[in-house]
Amino acid sequence: MDRAIRYLKQAQKSDGSWPNYHDFDGGVTSLVTLALLESGVPKDDPVIQKALTSLRNTRPQKTYALSLQTMVFCAVDPEKDLQLIKSNAALLESFQVESGERAGLWSYGATQGGPGVGDNSNSQFALLALDEAAEHGAQVKEQTWRRAFFRWESMQNGSGSWGYYPGAPGTGSMTCAGITSMIITTKRLEQGDVEINGDNVNCCLPLKQESSVDRGFDWLARNMTLRTNPSEGGGGGNSLLYYLYGIERVGRLSGRRFLGTHDWYREGAELLVAWQDRLQGSWKGTGVVELDNPLISTSFALLFLAKGRRPVLVSKLRYTANADWNPHRHDLHNLNHYVEGLWKQHMTWQVIDLGAVKSAEEMLQTPVLWISAKDGFQINAKNEELLRQYIEGGGFLFAEAGCGGKKFDEDFRAMLKRILPDSAMRLLPPDHPVWFAEEPVNADYAMPLYGLDACCRTSVVYTPGDLSCYWELSGSRSFVDDPSISQKVRDQVKAANAIGANVLAYATGRQLKDKLERVELTTGAGVEDSTNRNLLKIAKVQHVGGSDDAPAALANMVRVAGDHLKVRFDLEKKMVTLADESHQYYPLLFMHGRRDFGLNTEQRKNLKEYLERGGFLFADSICASQPFTTAFRRELATIFPGAKLEAIPIDHPMLSEEYGGYDLSSVTLNDPQTRGSDEGGLKSVQRQTTPELEGLWIDGRLAVVFSPNDLSCAMESGTSLQCKGYVKEDAARIATNILLYAMQQ
Repeated sequence: MDRAIRYLKQAQKSDGSWPNYHDFDGGVTSLVTLALLESGVPKDDPVIQKALTSLRNTRPQKTYALSLQTMVFCAVDPEKDLQLIKSNAALLESFQVESGERAGLWSYGATQGGPGVGDNSNSQFALLALDEAAEHGAQVKEQTWRRAFFRWESMQNGSGSWGYYPGAPGTGSMTCAGITSMIITTKRLEQGDVEINGDNVNCCLPLKQESSVDRGFDWLARNMTLRTNPSEGGGGGNSLLYYLYGIERVGRLSGRRFLGTHDWYREGAELLVAWQDRLQGSWKGTGVVELDNPLISTSFALLFLAKGRRPVLVSKLRYTANADWNPHRHDLHNLNHYVEGLWKQHMTWQVIDLGAVKSAEEMLQTPVLWISAKDGFQINAKNEELLRQYIEGGGFLFAEAGCGGKKFDEDFRAMLKRILPDSAMRLLPPDHPVWFAEEPVNADYAMPLYGLDACCRTSVVYTPGDLSCYWELSGSRSFVDDPSISQKVRDQVKAANAIGANVLAYATGRQLKDKLERVELTTGAGVEDSTNRNLLKIAKVQHVGGSDDAPAALANMVRVAGDHLKVRFDLEKKMVTLADESHQYYPLLFMHGRRDFGLNTEQRKNLKEYLERGGFLFADSICASQPFTTAFRRELATIFPGAKLEAIPIDHPMLSEEYGGYDLSSVTLNDPQTRGSDEGGLKSVQRQTTPELEGLWIDGRLAVVFSPNDLSCAMESGTSLQCKGYVKEDAARIATNILLYAMQQ
């Protein structure tokens, strides 16, 4: 992508434009600008600003160029360019064919707008631009959407495909255009899967079937390939990069990670990486346009790579063959769009089919799983185990019982008791971040939220009310300002959006995984040497203060340390009580927690003997828990009244590379802060510091190392908004140095 960005930037002319393709004034300039913006080039970059100056002085008269220019204005500074956006939208509407067999389509421009012309490619771009323009305040006539909807619906071939014009053989690129156009026009003509009646909202309408869209996806699944643009009429292969750009669009709009059996983004990215001209940084596609104009080809390739790799914010869990899992089809699309506006970041959502999931690692590519239904939640034991592993690996469940679904409520609660028997559901109080992490929730429209604490934090949030119903309504930014809609309904939507945004901010810490990042869980009995013996074993100390609240943390720590120096550790989790002699067989003990605890006389005696005989204790306070920190210090002071925990100086060799570890002279600490009253919510301030570690020395030997700031949650779940501790990379480095130091004493 960096090579392609350089190629496009270097091709910009001195006036800010790129060379036109034929008489499409501003078309290439707009397409390249969109590709650069989506690829992360800042809006204030001189290349973008020069391009904007050129585009603001260009008045395109072709559908493609006018549509692309409108999308650029919407993407960069829609407030400043609102009048241009509105005038472009009005001109695009005037280009639509109004009568004849192609009524509802667009052709190349106004002069070619007669009743016998119009094609699906121009029409797709017009609808994409009008949708963006409407999102930013342009008034698009209902009749424009309705004509387009009926034309696209009527043009679908019996196979489920669409062609370039009515009756033409279907192709992959035009089927993507058809699916996209049906999604856009349906969104603009319907309220979704809910109904507003004055101050009341009916959330429980009969489930709808998007037959045209579903049949289009079925055709793509049957004919899917990413190496050619499939065609029913033979001779396919033209416009491959244009087709890939269409695949990205339908995959993202529908939340589908897979089209058929194809992981469309991963496969497409692999193809484009291999196919790029590495010296020049460009691509050449197939067909006349893509072969003749590498600026166009490279822009389509970049748009696929950039838009398709948007990080996943949340995924909807499909766990039934019927549609009960998806009562509100546009809920996550709309919520994702809302949170994008708050975080000023492009993100996406997906659907995860539980029946197709092979491992928890696949599920962990999404940070949050949304579960909704009313008619129950029945999954088999294998899938329950996957959900348990997902939560213990740092995943987060967000669920609702739609339409007062009593059966779902019963089933969901029962499932949680089976997979997390040591945790109980509780009503989340007003001081929990789900009520304010991103923005405050209007108390008049708050609904009960229940939480289940597991793995360092609240890992499950559940409501018996309807949230997705109100997300379904917020299909555009203008909804909450529409005076034709009841103020009560608008306030309910605002509250539901705030709850959704708060939960997602809390669950993710506003830090999302790269879409191509592969997640690995630390499981299994251990890493063994050639003689089938584990070289080093570490046990966790069991206590009542949350001794296993981050069950994967230690395994992740020792895996990082083992990988660093090829040291072999036993990864099997072993808990010791200090009530017998079982702990004496382990040279290292690990301890963490987040609640108050106390040891009895026998346990204190055994721990004292263990440490005096050369044992080593490594501990941290989960999320910098003050109750645990106080209890840990108190217990050590009781056991060793003549010694105390002292700050470990930064020049101690354990904090250097001396024992094969890392230089820890500077690390990054997440320090949660409450935002100012004008901002609301929480933010996590990151500051550079030295490790804040405490040690206890016995006869001159460092026998205990304690971190009052979090290491465990970072190693298990990543950064949390309410968790004071080190970022994951530095938590791993600190833990590695401590383990390597302890091994060599």
